[in-house]
Amino acid sequence: MIVTFNHRVDEADNISTFYFEPEKPIHYTAGQFVELTLKHAHPDSRGVKRWFTLSSSPNEKLISVTTKFAKQNGSSYKKALHSLKPGDQLIISDPMGDFVLPKLIQTPLIFVAGGIGITPFKSILSWLNEVKEQRPIKMLIGVNNEDEIVFQDVINKSKIHNTVVVSEPSSAWGGEVGRLSSELILGLEEPSDETLIYISGPEPMVEHLEKDLKKAGIKKDQLVLDFFPNYGEKY
Repeated sequence: MIVTFNHRVDEADNISTFYFEPEKPIHYTAGQFVELTLKHAHPDSRGVKRWFTLSSSPNEKLISVTTKFAKQNGSSYKKALHSLKPGDQLIISDPMGDFVLPKLIQTPLIFVAGGIGITPFKSILSWLNEVKEQRPIKMLIGVNNEDEIVFQDVINKSKIHNTVVVSEPSSAWGGEVGRLSSELILGLEEPSDETLIYISGPEPMVEHLEKDLKKAGIKKDQLVLDFFPNYGEKY
């Protein structure tokens, strides 16, 4: 399907959200992802396709993706994305993925987002706000610095318990300091056998937390994972 670029919102110096108008309505569940094909001149070895989690809510007319830009050695794809003009067209796949809310509203949930891993949660929380559905959610967000704390308006509107952990804080930061860890996750609450822990972020981070949580006694079927490739240990 063809989507037409509408506009861009810069969430931070290195994080932007891109809004597209589909040629016909796209039906998806909050938390799913798509493949975007962006043909451009002189693509590098990383090609003209990328996977993105949709950061928009299924109720919105426009769909959106949010991504982080490298300060150095950015791909030709990301450079072309950042240079889009209104009216430019891309090809989008059908939405897919099972990083979505469980059917049972009463299921206790822990959301863990590392950096740009916030995007599926932004979609999910926006949808919950729109349909006025309350769920038992506690959230933990890890970022490199305070400038990368985004979508707090959506999170605040959700009225969920939210903790932000900054790994490289400024002297003005008065909140939690450090990296995301299994200890921080399990410190939010004592998970029951029904608790689901959703983890989204760079692949190394997700793998590390998955391993440590399993060591701590969390069962495999309690973990719902969504990783972003091509990101390093930093968020």
